[in-house]
Amino acid sequence: MDRNLQEKILAESPVIPAIKDYQGLERCIESESNMVFILFGDICSISDIVTKVKNSGKYAIVHIDLIEGLSSKDVAVDFIVKYTKADGIISTKNNLIRYAKSKGLITIQRFFLIDSLAFSNLSKHASYEDADLIEILPGVMPNVISKVVRISKVPVIAGGLITEKEDIISALSAGATAVSTTNSKVWFL
Repeated sequence: MDRNLQEKILAESPVIPAIKDYQGLERCIESESNMVFILFGDICSISDIVTKVKNSGKYAIVHIDLIEGLSSKDVAVDFIVKYTKADGIISTKNNLIRYAKSKGLITIQRFFLIDSLAFSNLSKHASYEDADLIEILPGVMPNVISKVVRISKVPVIAGGLITEKEDIISALSAGATAVSTTNSKVWFL
């Protein structure tokens, strides 16, 4: 992801709506965010969901692991490229991130930091630049966010359990470039 594009997208509106249903889809269109994370759908509906996000002037990033009917193989990325106008993908799978990047998509690798072993595994992966951005969950751990930001060569998004304005301020103050949340009440702060 071009650094200028990243600044335009994320610096102007660092709260990224993450939508998990059609109600969220309708609501995110009203937000000032330039980017939307799509966390729901299936192979029959994802194109329409992406089109609605794109028609509102926002970047559509599909969490490819959560789309019903897609696998963790490269062909899932090919499907997204061929049948949607998505700007990028989110995945926990490094092979999909690498392949999607080779196809010109924005790539966000998601990591669940549930214990010290998960953090250790992230440390092994955070030094390379396969992904354009990384997203860490849960995003309400400012001390952990600062540690990840220090070791990562790519910008960090904090996601998961972001429910209050204070969560956003805390994550951004810890060094996160942006936060993602399914909680629509904080999309409009």
